[in-house]
Amino acid sequence: MEFSKIISVAGKPGLYQVLSQSKNAIIVQGINDSKRIAINATQNVSLLENIAIYTYEEDLPLLSVFKAIYEKTNGEKAISHKESGAKLTEFFSGVLPNYDDERVYTSNIKKVIQWFNILVDAGMDFSAVQEEASTEEAE
Repeated sequence: MEFSKIISVAGKPGLYQVLSQSKNAIIVQGINDSKRIAINATQNVSLLENIAIYTYEEDLPLLSVFKAIYEKTNGEKAISHKESGAKLTEFFSGVLPNYDDERVYTSNIKKVIQWFNILVDAGMDFSAVQEEASTEEAE
């Protein structure tokens, strides 16, 4: 599973892996349920690799945030995204202490943790993903 091919679709729960594209649609497979569906070109789609989290210094790519969570949890699932806002904020500030708490809302933190847990359940190894990205840059 390539991190660069994982998307989120507005209005649909979970994450999807892009399998192929046509002129009018994207064929994706659900990471949770492995069902294949066609996403219409008019639907709002976000590549996870294009998402960043606001910090006080700079915007941090989502992959770096996932990597930090992966290290904190030792490769295990994080806390549930259904925990209280205070617990989610406390966990997230432990992972990313310099995140901009005025621009990163609890709903954003909830979504990041939910996505992380989905990817860990699917067997994603974030340490390997990070190395692949570094290797491509070196070449």
